[in-house]
Amino acid sequence: MSLDASRIESRPERLTAHEARQRLEHARNTRLTQLQALDESAQAEDDQLVSAQKAAIERVLKEIDEAFARVDGGTYGTCLGCGKPVPGERLEILPYTRYCVACQRRAAA
Repeated sequence: MSLDASRIESRPERLTAHEARQRLEHARNTRLTQLQALDESAQAEDDQLVSAQKAAIERVLKEIDEAFARVDGGTYGTCLGCGKPVPGERLEILPYTRYCVACQRRAAA
């Protein structure tokens, strides 16, 4: 059985605001669940690993909130570094990303 290329629908390069919000809500809910699990499993003493994990999750939650603001402002999906559209595949993986891959590499260097 072969694939019929004419039946394969191509995904649009840009997400709609509704799709972006759905992905961001899912990312937020996932991180909130992770925080809750850390709180429930943490011992009376907060060790450094748990604190570091909580801090990392809270940073991502802040990035998610900033992404919601970009959706509201109409700039979601536009790289803050170069101003070009962030590829849809990248937004599927990291819906709260601010940069395309090239600009992210430059920002991390």
